[in-house]
Amino acid sequence: MPLVTSKEMFKKAYEGGYAIGAFNVNNMEIVQGITEAAKEERAPLILQVSAGARKYAKHVYLMKLIEAAIEDTGLSICVHLDHGEDFEICKQCIDGGFTSVMIDGSKHPFAENIKLTKQVVDYAHSKGVVVEGELGKLAGIEDDVNVSEKDAAFTDPDQVEEFVKTTGVDSLAIAIGTSHGAFKFKGEPRLRFDILEEVQKRLPGFPIVLHGASSVMPEYVEIINKYGGQMPGAKGVPEEMLRKAASMAVCKINIDSDLRLALTASIRKHFAEKPGDFDPRQYLSPARQAIKEVVRHKLVHVLGCNGKD
Repeated sequence: MPLVTSKEMFKKAYEGGYAIGAFNVNNMEIVQGITEAAKEERAPLILQVSAGARKYAKHVYLMKLIEAAIEDTGLSICVHLDHGEDFEICKQCIDGGFTSVMIDGSKHPFAENIKLTKQVVDYAHSKGVVVEGELGKLAGIEDDVNVSEKDAAFTDPDQVEEFVKTTGVDSLAIAIGTSHGAFKFKGEPRLRFDILEEVQKRLPGFPIVLHGASSVMPEYVEIINKYGGQMPGAKGVPEEMLRKAASMAVCKINIDSDLRLALTASIRKHFAEKPGDFDPRQYLSPARQAIKEVVRHKLVHVLGCNGKD
């Protein structure tokens, strides 16, 4: 199967009241765990690559891993650039085989965000690639994204129509209270569904994206802390809130931190129980299985996209 864009995925997701999982990949075990779960659950799939992942694993290695996953599973996969910060990195990914890119101009003033996003859209569409833009700024830290709580800003619904119409983006990431990383909330988690509802009214049928939407699964945080971790108070987005968002206009939900936590918890537990192991296959095999279990849970119980391939 060839690589695909997210356009048809999002159309079906919007009409069906579910969301597509966009899972960040960094190495072979993560790619395998994600794609094995998606194949078994017959789920549509977006694999996304951050700037940090491209620096760590190199573009060509990640693309070859994804090509191998397609050959192995027969899945139709969309490959997406997560948080492209400028035109050049988006162009590199488009020219390098990605079928979707995100241009994150949210740090710029509104007019400059529009100008940058339209530049990427014009180039991407000429190559048959789709584009995700962003309005509003999420707090938190993840790879090259670092926004302090005081600098975070909810999306202004009054801006979404002009932004989408002027830029021609295919989907829009909005800020309604999610946050990058594992430490998302100081008090009770709360998402601004009123903003999402207003955006949905102003952009009927248009696919919305949620970043920073890992739920920080407590079972993995507990294992990490048990074996020497330093994650007291880590708190993610409650899964019932994500299910509600997926039933509305949200067609893509990004998941990264939960994958990292599952992999790290598995490896920490393995070395605590078998400190003499030095064969990577012995500790990476259960880590890959942990990734698979997390993804399966998300596909079925959070996103609702199982059986929708």
